[in-house]
Amino acid sequence: MKRLLVATALLVASAAPAFAHLDPGEHGSLASGFSHPLFGVDHILAMVAVGLWAALIGGRAIWAVPVTFVTLMAAGFAASFVGLPLPYVEPVILASIVAFGLLIALAAPIPVEWVLGVTGFFAVFHGYAHGSELGSAGALAFGAGFVVATSLLHLAGVGVGIGLMRLFEGPKGRIALRVAGGATAAYGLALAVAG
Repeated sequence: MKRLLVATALLVASAAPAFAHLDPGEHGSLASGFSHPLFGVDHILAMVAVGLWAALIGGRAIWAVPVTFVTLMAAGFAASFVGLPLPYVEPVILASIVAFGLLIALAAPIPVEWVLGVTGFFAVFHGYAHGSELGSAGALAFGAGFVVATSLLHLAGVGVGIGLMRLFEGPKGRIALRVAGGATAAYGLALAVAG
């Protein structure tokens, strides 16, 4: 139980609060896009949770869930770039943290197609948020940067998920992941209340 608490504490502590985004004029559009998801605790939690959920499900979900997220996030970015309206972007992003956390915590047996649908729905809103914060950055380089950073956060989540299941053999590994999901959902709720 002690290792489970330590692992959960490390997962929650790994998310840093947002301070600022890099200036595209000073750092370049690619660096600005790459850093963008890394400076928002909401984006970090959601991206890592996608990886954790993929690891918990296993099988083809390990690659299909992150690929779906990144693909539809790029579509959301494009929708924002061309000016298509999308309401409730920030509330849906906060809801994604809670939803992903709860889905991990509950470990409900959901068909992979539904998992991909839920993942894709939330991904559009995350991408749209990135597009609305493009500023003076070049769209292609900025987009490439946040796609790479998001993919790395998904990879980190998958790695942590697989690592927890190996660290805590048998059902304890799934319990560790479920606790991490619960902690993610709780943190998402705290962000929603604070915002």
